[in-house]
Amino acid sequence: MHHSTQQIHDFARLFFEKTGCRKEDANIIADVFLSAELRGIGSHGLIRIIDYYNLWKAGRLNTCPQISITRDTPSTAVVDADNAPGMLSGVYSMNKAIEKASACGTGWVSCNNSNHFGIAGYYAMMALEHDMIGICLTNANPLVAPTFSVSRMLGTNPIAVAVPAGSQPPFVADFATTPIARGKLEVAVKKGEKTLLGYVQDREGNPTDDPDILRKGGAMLPLGGSREYGSHKGYCLSAIVDIFSAVLSGAGFGPFVPPSVAYLPLPEDGNGKGTGHFFGAMRIDAFREKNDFKKAMDSWITTFRNAKSVEGQPEVLIPGDIEREQEQLNRQHGIKLIPAVINELNLIAVDTGIDMEL
Repeated sequence: MHHSTQQIHDFARLFFEKTGCRKEDANIIADVFLSAELRGIGSHGLIRIIDYYNLWKAGRLNTCPQISITRDTPSTAVVDADNAPGMLSGVYSMNKAIEKASACGTGWVSCNNSNHFGIAGYYAMMALEHDMIGICLTNANPLVAPTFSVSRMLGTNPIAVAVPAGSQPPFVADFATTPIARGKLEVAVKKGEKTLLGYVQDREGNPTDDPDILRKGGAMLPLGGSREYGSHKGYCLSAIVDIFSAVLSGAGFGPFVPPSVAYLPLPEDGNGKGTGHFFGAMRIDAFREKNDFKKAMDSWITTFRNAKSVEGQPEVLIPGDIEREQEQLNRQHGIKLIPAVINELNLIAVDTGIDMEL
């Protein structure tokens, strides 16, 4: 069964209104959820509603926050999100980065006291409308063991960069610093599927294909999967994101990031405030004449598209191609949700008084 974009947006909006969000805030959050579903990143779409529901019930989420700036310069700022749903702090902070870039050429905003914010690419892409390059980083609750460790110390810590082009679609890279996102493990659990070796390990550090291993004390692995395949580089990338997102902003770093799921306890050490994010906006014409840059980006994109493919493999893709094509299909045919997720959402609707069934 496929659902319309309006149905997806309405459900997310109504849910957050029921949890106490202002209408305008609920709309912002629903926009981010819809974007994830449209772009084929269901691991960050409505499957995550259950996490917000449980955090809200546990009193660990502020759905009516007073987001504020605690440190400010012409080109930088630090934002305290007041324990808001991360979508609200993400949109607020990226808008501030864009505003500062408009005045100064570049704008940089770090954010603390936040929560999971959905797909990082959403915020990076906000800059495209202003002929800017957008950058977004975030740390996340510790589920990833550093290379050679069994301790869960880092999050999946994604990186997103969006770059405008001219006649070509924009370059949009949005990826975790792990081989798989945590939400995709949840998808595999709900589908009753196994995961690939090299994605997760058990509590003793042994390879496993069990996507539910995190509930059993296991850990995710850094990008690369093992030292032999470069996991130390994935570990480095994740560490960089953690430092920019948390150490710079005053958020909880590494093992001190609050879990985005209620079944995991809050960290005992109050090192930093909440989840941290980092946002950047760079005005193209602060570096180069805008149209010249866009023509050069078109040339870059077409050059890489024309790279010779391995025999039997598809043509070379540009970051953002798959998600853009998926969005076109989903807008045309509707969005397919996993049956287990539909059942879960309908139960939440009953409990929160949402007069809607998916």
